[in-house]
Formats: sequence, C-alpha cells, structure tokens
Amino acid sequence: MTNSMAEIAKTGVAFVIGSNTTWSHPVFGSMLKRAVREKGVKLIVCDPRRIDLVEFADIWLQQRNGSDVALLSGLQHIILKEGWEAADYIRERTEGFEDYRKSMEEFTPARVEELTGIPQDKLYAAAKLFAQSGRGAIYYCMGITQHSHGVDNVKACANLSLITGNLGVEGGGVNPLRGQSNVQGACDMGCLPNVLTGYQPITSPEAQAKFAKRWGSQPTALKVGLTATAMVPAAGDKIKALYIMGENPLVSDPNVNHAEKCLAKLDLLIVQDIFLTETAKIADVVLPAAAFAEKIGTITNTERRVQLSNKAFEPPAGAREDSEIIAGIAERLGAEGFPRTVADLWQEIVELTPQYAGMTYERLRLCGLQWPCPTPDHPGTPILHKEKFSRGKALLAPLTYRAPAEEPCEEYPIRLSTGRMLQHYHTGSMTRRAKVLDSLVPTGQIELSPADATRLGVRSGNRVRVITRRGSIVTFANVVERVAEGSAFAPFHFHESAANRLTNDALDPVCAIPEYKVCAARIERAEQ
Repeated sequence: MTNSMAEIAKTGVAFVIGSNTTWSHPVFGSMLKRAVREKGVKLIVCDPRRIDLVEFADIWLQQRNGSDVALLSGLQHIILKEGWEAADYIRERTEGFEDYRKSMEEFTPARVEELTGIPQDKLYAAAKLFAQSGRGAIYYCMGITQHSHGVDNVKACANLSLITGNLGVEGGGVNPLRGQSNVQGACDMGCLPNVLTGYQPITSPEAQAKFAKRWGSQPTALKVGLTATAMVPAAGDKIKALYIMGENPLVSDPNVNHAEKCLAKLDLLIVQDIFLTETAKIADVVLPAAAFAEKIGTITNTERRVQLSNKAFEPPAGAREDSEIIAGIAERLGAEGFPRTVADLWQEIVELTPQYAGMTYERLRLCGLQWPCPTPDHPGTPILHKEKFSRGKALLAPLTYRAPAEEPCEEYPIRLSTGRMLQHYHTGSMTRRAKVLDSLVPTGQIELSPADATRLGVRSGNRVRVITRRGSIVTFANVVERVAEGSAFAPFHFHESAANRLTNDALDPVCAIPEYKVCAARIERAEQ
C-alpha cells in the first residue's frame, strides 16, 4: 500500500475494485464502513457480485469478470474528455501523457458498456464522483491481480490515481490489500525469483557483492529464478526436488489435476508446515514447523508496517521454528556460520535491507514501523511518493483491452470465478480445523443466480457437478441474488470439492500469476 489504512477516514472517495473487503479483510472492511457512515466518505464499489460493501456504496459498477481494464480506462476516458484531470500534477509529476492519452481514446462509454455490461450513465457518474470528490483512494485485491492481464489491471489503477493527482497525498494512493499474513514481509525478504531483500535486483553486481561480503563468500553471477507457477510444470523435468514451506499447492494451485501429475514426477518432495496438509501427505519428507504464536519474529502487514510478534506458547513436541530447521539443513549442507538466532537473523536483515535499516528490535517492541525506515531515528513512512517517485517521474502506461484467456461458449456457458469466504481462509489448513468455523460452513458450494438455478432445475443444497476444460467437481448449490445471471462463484477452501481443479492456469506474461478469477464452466445436476 502506498498509504496507511487509518487514512480512509481522511479520504474524499474510496474506490474498491477486485476486493470483497468485508470477507477477505474484515478488519479494514470495518474501518471502511465506519468511514462511510461516520466521516461521510463516498464509496464506489466495482464487483461482478453484489458483495456486502455494495450496501454502503454510493455507486456500484457490476462489471463482467475479466473486463477491469475496460472499466478503469473507460472512467479515465471520461475524466480526460470532461477536463477533470489534475493537469498541474500530470505536468509536474508524470511522463508519457500523450501516448497514454491516445490509448484511452478507444475506451468510449459505448464500447466500455459493450465490454463490461455497465450502463454509460453509471460509468459517467462514477468518473465524476471519483474525480470531483477531493482525495481519492483506490483499494484492490486479487480480483484485480489474478488474471492473464493482471499487470495491465494494476497499471490501469495506477493511471487512474495519477491523472487525478492522488498518489503521494494523505487519504489517497493505490492500495493493494495483501492476500496472506506476512506475504508483504516475504516479498520484502526476497521471496521472489528476481530480487534479493528490499527488492534489490538479483542480477545487480553491486547487490551481489554486498551480500557476498556479508555472507563471507565470493560474488556469484546470480540469475533470475523461476516463479512458483513455472516450478510446478517443470517438476520431474528441470526440477528434481521441491522444498515447500507453508504452502498447499494441491488445493491452492490452478488446475490442481495438472499440479498433482507434476508433483508426482519429483525425485524428492519436502514439505515444511504446521499441519499434515494435502500436499504434505504426498511428500517424501515432512518437517513439522512451529506456528506463528510459537516463535518470535516480525510480520509486515499490508500497509508496510513491520511488527514484532512474540512467542506466546512453546511448540508441540517435534515441531521446530522455521529458521531453526533451515539453519540445521544449511549446516548439514556445509554452510559455516549460518545465523542460528533470531537476533543474528534480524541484524543481517537491517544491514542488507535499506528499507529496514533503522528498525531495531528495541524500537519494534514499542510500536510497529512502516518502511522505508532507513535510520535509527527515522519515524517510518506512512505515505510513499510524497516528494518524488523512485524513478523520478511516474510513467503513465498506455493500455489496450485484452479479453480473459477463456470466455464462455455454448459448451461452457457460465463465467466462473473463485475466491474466499468470510468463515474460511485460503486452503482451510487452519480454519477447517477450527470446530466453530467449520460448523458454520462445513462443505464446499457454488453460488448461482436464481435464473440459472431455475434453468438447471436446482435449489440451494442440491448437489451439482461443475465442469471446465480441466476437470470437474461435485459440490452444493447456493442460490443467491448477489450473483449475476450467467456467472457463478466458488470458494476454494475445500479440498474434497477443490475449486482449483477447475481454474485456468493461463498466466500473465509479465508476472506469471494465474487466471484464478475467470474461466468458462458448465453446471449440471448431480445425484442427490
């Protein structure tokens, strides 16, 4: 996030797209609802489903799944045509405006209505509200990123914020709501194939030399590695062994049937986790890990806030902290002087990671700090890009419309999306072991519109078979008004009716994220 969550109370208009915030981020969802009710913040919600936030919204734009670039660019087309853009901000803080402006010309209200299904008058009203309500903040989640054109979606969000002068100001910004606990911290610490900690390019000779010196080794010409979505298809071919920590790809990966076949080809599969997950059950070696409350460490949340997490309990017999397990393996592989204590690891982090350089445990014991925090006396940075952007001027990105990799057809007429529920989290490894949560929603389901349910002859609670080009599952129908006719939604938490057996493993060509959010499906009655 470029800004802080608490700033929602100071914004003029919040624009939420690709995020069922009250389900997937309920704490911030409550902050957002309170800002609308008590502070008069205007709210625009863009979502194919009538999510709970729609009840608080001034405008709801119900776009078709996969048409976000058209929606966002259509808003910008109107803002530019009406002269509502922040001309001084664009001139002083951005570049590439003319090429960008030309690319927006194709997104006329008529064409955007055709692509998205949004009436032109609602599109116009939303553009006016966002451009003329003071400071505007954009919030998005994986409904924006998990597409074969997810990078374009994010660029479209950034463009909208830039042309309205909302980046680098309090109450504004482009604010991705991160999908998992400490996923921000994992990225910060180099858990990406192209960077070291602090997003230092892994191919940079300067970065390689700095890390080699700290580790007492010789600089190596490191290369960009594989993404997770490239590793699984390469299993058994280029990759002979996989070491998986805290992930459950046999439930979370797209096209699970294909993932199962790939992992079965490995010579060695190691899984390190707190429970015997579906993936751990097929592993050659399972390393029992301690849970978050059984160790000390830091968690970096969605607003870049680094917080110290203290140990509340001792881990069960046989389980060890992740860092201890990794250090033990490293030493057995011949690494000398590998950091063994949390203090040693943190010292290495602050020495090698500029954004974390001013964060001592002593400071973090008092309060969390938002990076960048480069010196011990720096207060942290609630708002990014206040004075300038890291590249100098922000680049406005020209965009064109690209359809989803798979559209409905006669054989597969339903536009299927997947995501999360309020009651469960990710692959259910923890929440489905919680008796109260699992009793609230004990089985998988698929949300259908009343019109589609009538056509299929099914009611809520009936068993249905959902089929795509990649496989099929049997689950329970949940007939609800919030889903548009011709669309369906399935949560992916349930291994026995795994929605990701259906999802498309088509990837964004830039970041290699899969298209979880839209694929073509067919639904049939199943034996009751």
